Amino acid sequence: MNRLALPAFSAYGIELEYMIVDLHTLDVVPLAEVLLCNANDKVREVPRGVLAWSNELVAHLIEIKNPTPLALESLVGPFQGEVQELNRALAEHGTCLLPTGMHPWMNPRKETKIWPHDNLIYDTYHRIFNCRQHGWANLQSMHINLPFADDHEFARMHAAIRLVLPIIPAIAASSPFADGAPTGFRDFRMQTYGQNAKLIPSVTGATVPEAVTSRVEYETQILKPMYKDIASYDLAGVLQYEWLNSRAAIPRFDRDAIEIRIVDMQECPKADLAIAATVIALVRLIYDGEFISLEEQQAMSTQDLANILWACVKDAEQAEIVHDTYLGLFGLSKHSCDARSLWIHLWEILKSHNMAYLTPWSDTIGFILNEGSLASRILRAVGPHASRARLQEVYTRLARCLESGSCFQADAA
Repeated sequence: MNRLALPAFSAYGIELEYMIVDLHTLDVVPLAEVLLCNANDKVREVPRGVLAWSNELVAHLIEIKNPTPLALESLVGPFQGEVQELNRALAEHGTCLLPTGMHPWMNPRKETKIWPHDNLIYDTYHRIFNCRQHGWANLQSMHINLPFADDHEFARMHAAIRLVLPIIPAIAASSPFADGAPTGFRDFRMQTYGQNAKLIPSVTGATVPEAVTSRVEYETQILKPMYKDIASYDLAGVLQYEWLNSRAAIPRFDRDAIEIRIVDMQECPKADLAIAATVIALVRLIYDGEFISLEEQQAMSTQDLANILWACVKDAEQAEIVHDTYLGLFGLSKHSCDARSLWIHLWEILKSHNMAYLTPWSDTIGFILNEGSLASRILRAVGPHASRARLQEVYTRLARCLESGSCFQADAA
């Protein structure tokens, strides 16, 4: 996403990450460089109209993004078109794209290939943290970039996002399997992501970011301690930039945006963007002071928010949220509430505010609220016996959903 000091909620940057897998076995294939490198093995971001293709840490993953912020409704067609174009290009190599937040049986210790070109940053990450593990090599997410124009907008945006982060996995979880077996978590990607930098705890913090009131405060209280803590492992200062921050949402001051990183990839771009639109709409209501004041938002306990997050990471829409202050924020006079009921309540609030830009996403969000998170639908489709053959059958259906742009139904043939 290019550096543009845009006003809050005027446009958005979306990044979608996909696995490259064998067409028949669905095993990961480190083939991204075939699509992204020229004859001299130089990495290039491939422009594709309003979108672009780019690389990530591992060579079996490719990212599609809009480098210039745009309206969400204008992106569904282009993203779906690029998925299909990538699939056409990959088919020549016997491969295709696979959605969801994690590969269900990849062995990262054996199958990881770190991106091999101009990779000082990735090599440094690997040396310090060992990237041959799930929290690094096997995770695919959607990043939502929300711009801010000045320090005041940053503080308001950051405060609002903190309150929405904990319940995002309730509708976005899509990673219930790893190592060929159910993990006990609907969002195992986030469970592993939250642990991937435990050698240096300040890099991730409590995953939910701490409350801050300004850029200076963020740099002083979060970024500088993190840089200090990693310095003895990174003598050349390769990683001492704001993107080292592994919290669930991070300010990108280099491009005047906050990047939400907590969203598992869904089965198709339509579903990804529907979740993005819903998250943004709720952030906007909080930003506008619909529920509580900015000061009250910033006073919310980071640890309490993190506790809600980890409940949703484990159980998605079935998570029990036990926090009357948090529920009261959204007008629910209850001590506890399951996450699905909370989201249904929030969706009604969003619709009551006549947010016209949510109309294109109404059917998709309604489907998710009725049928459950993608993780829950995958678990129902696989059933009680998660054999390799059964996983391959279900994930082949997910790959077809990605190609066709359709939502995954657990009971479909």
